[in-house]
Amino acid sequence: MKKITRRKFITTASAGSAAVASGAISPFKDIEIINDNSGKLAILGGTPAAPAKVWPEWPYIDEKVIAEMMDTAKSGIWCRIQSADNKVLKFENEFARLMGIKTSIATGSGTQSLNTCIEALGIGPGDEVITSPYTDPGTIASILVSRALPVLADLDPDSFQLDPDDVERRITSRTKALMPVHMMGQPCNMERIMEIAKKHKLLVIEDSAQAHFAEYQGKKAGLIGDVGCFSFQTSKVLSCGEGGGIVSNNEELLDKCYTVHNHGTSKRGRTETIGSKYRMNEFEAACLLGQLPGVMDRHYIRNRNAKYLTEHLKDCPGLVPQKLYPGTTAGSWYLYPWSYKKDMFNGAPREKFLKAIAAEGISLSPYITNGLHREPWTQHIQTLPVYRKMYGAARLRKFNSELHLPKCDQVCEDMVMLWASGPLLGTLADMDDLINAIMKVYVNRDKLNTI
Repeated sequence: MKKITRRKFITTASAGSAAVASGAISPFKDIEIINDNSGKLAILGGTPAAPAKVWPEWPYIDEKVIAEMMDTAKSGIWCRIQSADNKVLKFENEFARLMGIKTSIATGSGTQSLNTCIEALGIGPGDEVITSPYTDPGTIASILVSRALPVLADLDPDSFQLDPDDVERRITSRTKALMPVHMMGQPCNMERIMEIAKKHKLLVIEDSAQAHFAEYQGKKAGLIGDVGCFSFQTSKVLSCGEGGGIVSNNEELLDKCYTVHNHGTSKRGRTETIGSKYRMNEFEAACLLGQLPGVMDRHYIRNRNAKYLTEHLKDCPGLVPQKLYPGTTAGSWYLYPWSYKKDMFNGAPREKFLKAIAAEGISLSPYITNGLHREPWTQHIQTLPVYRKMYGAARLRKFNSELHLPKCDQVCEDMVMLWASGPLLGTLADMDDLINAIMKVYVNRDKLNTI
């Protein structure tokens, strides 16, 4: 079989593909269509575009990671309070250096980082925090644990991020903070969000769980608002199974966060406030420390490959990549997502497209099935005495009425994504395999409804 490239695409001569094959339609630039039976969709018996595709493995493991973990195991120092010369502190300092600040705080998870910040900022019962419905439940968990009210704003369906205009519409006298979520590792429209926060005197907590080292208008994600939180869960581009981090340009706030995450006990050794034990352990820190020497190299590779995919698939009308806001100079690329436009694939449902791509050797998938506005927690909290007492019947009725978020529903229905932490570390030839598979399915789109 001839290798399918961006410029030389093999397709089947069929009724539905005849216009394309004849040259009457060219959905991609500079593609030479060749009549060859190898262009038949693999799911219908053709040869896969990328047979037995193997992506770079994830989580990332090398000798440095193993050495750090072994050193920790042998040391017997498994908790940061056992030694002043601990690996958690070393990781905090090194991560801070990479972020361009003096210090950071390491926690047991990204959710714990958010919990810590909510408590340190004094957010609690009676307060409202506006955030995204299109995110991990950990985002709202941090708000709910404080018994504040998560208020969900709708999305910009092109970026999959919070729509700042809808955020502003949902501000009330009770609103205390905004919690933008940098979904898929790309920054939100932080210029508008910060303008809104300043106008209404609101705090900004960046949920940067997926956005390690992403950059927006000369600033790193997590350092644009008052405080930023990261996740180091297994799938993230910097990972240790679980784990989280807190960053800020406000060192006084970071000191408060340290106290909260250390069950209310400050660096001065006094139990001063409310807080749970959210400390990172030494094994998690060791795993992260082992990855840091090459983490920025991997960051640059992901950005290179993402740019390559975007450039070479820009003429495919049926897959529209995530919109990046002006000023975004680097993404984390935790995921590489598209909006699937089924009308450009002969009306074929997303599921049929995904089956066809999988048969070609490329695994793409949906992401979030239902926005958080469609989950049972929205009704559960209304049964709790603290919410009924603090917010009252009228506000809770309004809360219910605000759960109509059609743009979020659209994103849930339309998105397809490449889980990118590992795959985007591949070669340009690997990216070509992905491009070729998508081209092949698009050119044979008239066959998708027969699957």
